[in-house]
Amino acid sequence: MEKHEHRKSVINRMSRAIGHMQAIKTMLENDRDCSDVLIQLSAVRSEINGIGKSVLKDHLSHCIADAVKSGDDEVLEKLNAAVDKLL
Repeated sequence: MEKHEHRKSVINRMSRAIGHMQAIKTMLENDRDCSDVLIQLSAVRSEINGIGKSVLKDHLSHCIADAVKSGDDEVLEKLNAAVDKLL
């Protein structure tokens, strides 16, 4: 069993977000309406937030749970730093 159960889903979602960002770049290059670009940027931000939630859930379920069991405080410190940057 994979350590991170949502890994494939996260990779697929990242590919979609990257494709979407490339489409937004094309919109900008073609002088599309700024409102349309902003709406698309909002959609990408939402997708990236969802990806972050999935990665965080997997991390909590596996890496952090294992670290707590083994008393590994360094992993918890790294999680706190990552959450500060994410939020």
